[in-house]
Amino acid sequence: MSSSVRDRPQPDRLLLFTTVLLCAAGLIMVTSASVAFAYTQHQTAWYYAERQGAWMLIGFAALFVLQRFDYRRLRPLAPAGAVVAILLMLLVLVPHVGVTINGARRWFEAGPLGTFQPSELGKLAFAVFIAHWVDRNAQNMGDFQKALTPFAAMLACVLALLMLERDLGTAIVMVGIFLSAYWAGGGRLRHIILLLGLLGLGMIAVTMVEGYRVARLTSFRNPWADPLGAGFQATQSLYGLASGGFFGVGIGHSIEKYGWLPEAHTDFIFAIVGEETGLIGTSLVMLGFLVFGVRGYRASLRAPGTFGVALAAAITTWITFEALLNMATVTNTLPITGVPLPFFSYGGTAVATTLAAVGVLLSIARYGTGPTLGNNTNKETNETSDRWRRDRRAPLSGARGRARSSG
Repeated sequence: MSSSVRDRPQPDRLLLFTTVLLCAAGLIMVTSASVAFAYTQHQTAWYYAERQGAWMLIGFAALFVLQRFDYRRLRPLAPAGAVVAILLMLLVLVPHVGVTINGARRWFEAGPLGTFQPSELGKLAFAVFIAHWVDRNAQNMGDFQKALTPFAAMLACVLALLMLERDLGTAIVMVGIFLSAYWAGGGRLRHIILLLGLLGLGMIAVTMVEGYRVARLTSFRNPWADPLGAGFQATQSLYGLASGGFFGVGIGHSIEKYGWLPEAHTDFIFAIVGEETGLIGTSLVMLGFLVFGVRGYRASLRAPGTFGVALAAAITTWITFEALLNMATVTNTLPITGVPLPFFSYGGTAVATTLAAVGVLLSIARYGTGPTLGNNTNKETNETSDRWRRDRRAPLSGARGRARSSG
């Protein structure tokens, strides 16, 4: 192999291969889980599968374009992207413009492709913006007033907008996106703990003011206390997972999808995966997200600058944290939050935006430097990765800064 070929930036083939496998499995499961509901609602068993496939093609087109695009050129677009996302999220709240589904107003009509959800696009836009902001404020990340205060204000504005849309699940994921970028960019652990405490109190408050959220919390503790009422979805989900056993009942042979399990092809598709493919299938899905997370955080550690470090951490946390939340919800480990399973749950905007984000992550991995962190001779990269391996014993931000500059 010539030296020019060796020196050319190479993609992370394992990350790409894992994404393709997860998407392929997701499309199969959406097709299987939605056939009954699609036929009763739209008189064709392929209604949701066709739209999911179309959105997936759009997403893969974006992925292959963005993986060849230098992610650093996204920085000048970050503020404008965040503003556009905020405007679209505000626009869905306008009567007769946004679409209300199950009491929540989060969507626009997207013609033959179904609906468009701006908050999904906002995940990527805000990930790019917060990575850009962290990079610009890298020297002040340990300062309470210069870093934590404006960061908390930005996060509060985004969360308030999501609460107006009644989208608690996306709000929780957005917290993960923001905090992971803040942490990867050099934010102090005690500041993050303080912010998490305040967010926890806020979550309790927004839960108490909504009756349906209180009902979800109550049924989470013992769904079998009201198996035909508030605990119906949780119990049916657990029945589906349990009936799959070790090997599953076979692709297409689920019973729960025939009107027993609500949202079988969207938020609770993991229960259908468990029913039809058993413990083996669910374990493989979890393994896929584990591999994705390892490769994503590896790209973050190897990124050649703070912007890439923070952006890769935000995207990886978004996808893996969302998957973890969904699986915890389906297994009744956590209360129902309405979080989809990435690459699997039906939702055009979600799958297309997630694949576009993977394209950005692949671009960051492509420009990563050095074979390993320990042997990396690139000073800028080592200093950046040290933010993940920071000396937490330094009592002052200045001490941390001097430690970095001297390393």
